[in-house]
Amino acid sequence: MAGHMYNGRETELLIPASSLEVLKIAVIFGADAVYIGGEAFGLRAKAKNFSIEDMKEGVKFAHERNVKVYVTANILAHNYDLEGARAYFEELKEVGPDALIISDPGMFTIAKEVLPDTDIHISTQANNTNYMTYNFWWNQGAKRVVSARELSLEEIKEIRAHIPEEMEIETFMHGAMCISYSGRCLLSSFLAGRDANRGACTHPCRWKYAVVEENRPGQYMPVYENERGTYIFNSKDLCMIEHIPEMVSSGIDSFKIEGRMRQLCMLQLLQELTDLLLMIS
Repeated sequence: MAGHMYNGRETELLIPASSLEVLKIAVIFGADAVYIGGEAFGLRAKAKNFSIEDMKEGVKFAHERNVKVYVTANILAHNYDLEGARAYFEELKEVGPDALIISDPGMFTIAKEVLPDTDIHISTQANNTNYMTYNFWWNQGAKRVVSARELSLEEIKEIRAHIPEEMEIETFMHGAMCISYSGRCLLSSFLAGRDANRGACTHPCRWKYAVVEENRPGQYMPVYENERGTYIFNSKDLCMIEHIPEMVSSGIDSFKIEGRMRQLCMLQLLQELTDLLLMIS
């Protein structure tokens, strides 16, 4: 389907998909674009994710219905990742995604070499907080930058005013607000030995904790939950559904939902957001 027009800009509803089945559901229920991860190099290693063959089928299914597909490759790469990433991007030539989502400059360089005609979107993991950063990535050849989740709408408006008109801004409208800037977190590595910046986050910010006061060892004080839960290390989830008109007027091009690990919540939101964007358009 086509995006929604507002003040001359086409706005996109971007939906996560953890599997081929979910991709098809998202497409059928009104997504303008979906983002998916392969079996490596994305930040949701515990999601089902896509084989190359599933990617091919998913891209074909989406493109037949005028929906775009973006592939994540947004880990913070180490030396030993680089040759594997090059081979992976070679495989993606046969898939034909509309864009790659990347955060690491090394991964960006390899992608530009291997897939020079594929758009690159800069992930929120790159901590994109100002218009000079946007312009830097534009000058490197990126088409779109995903804003840091910590930005206000006023800051996004200022970014739009200082970047090329044809450059795209993607912004999360629903999802987790990590305790570290735009998700660069070491908590999972420290507590579980699983590196969140390489796709293996165990989400310890969402575990249930009790508080122990220093002078009262062994005395646990419970943290009470409301109907949505209470997470000591994770701030209240980002939920902007009541502020869509303000987001649209800020010059945002793509409205992104986080949730390749939480598909039921995502699918419930999808229909509501599609209806709301149609009303605004």
